[in-house]
Amino acid sequence: MKLPALVSFTAGLVPALAAGWLLFPRLLYKTEAQPLPFNHKTHAEQGMSCSDCHAVAEDGRFAGIPKTESCAGCHAEKGENPGINALVERYVEPGAEVPWLSNARQPDNVYFPHASHVTGEKVACARCHGPHGESTAVRDVEVNRLSGYPRDIWGPSISRLGRAEGQGMKMSDCIECHRAGGRESACIDCHK
Repeated sequence: MKLPALVSFTAGLVPALAAGWLLFPRLLYKTEAQPLPFNHKTHAEQGMSCSDCHAVAEDGRFAGIPKTESCAGCHAEKGENPGINALVERYVEPGAEVPWLSNARQPDNVYFPHASHVTGEKVACARCHGPHGESTAVRDVEVNRLSGYPRDIWGPSISRLGRAEGQGMKMSDCIECHRAGGRESACIDCHK
């Protein structure tokens, strides 16, 4: 009598857990679209580096999102590319900033010192941000409906699909990288 009940329970539990594993993220996160298409690979192939568009601010934080004026240096006029034409019409000509969405937006109590990592320790951008220089489209942002923060920075890295250990922007990735470098007690450097 006990074995059939256990089998029935297990037969119900396994599909329920699988369904929850697959459906819960769809309920928890919403996808927000980027305002324009952008091809990192095309720019990298023309010899541009991350720092040509993404700069470290004077206070050591990463300015992150490029200003429209940095795009306008090369894309001031319309041409044959519809994405560039949209950039020029909507943002360059009126002098407006492109409202890019960030997959790396951090909570207010977190200050990530990009300068010490990028210029001081010479950590390659791809170490945390992945191989953006190879991407042909900027990713839409998956935002946690409860916290309002991007999926890329929130919670532990459960699935390592497509990422090396320690590559990412979640706190567990930072901890792994710091441990490997012999710097385990660096929490206060970012958490204020």
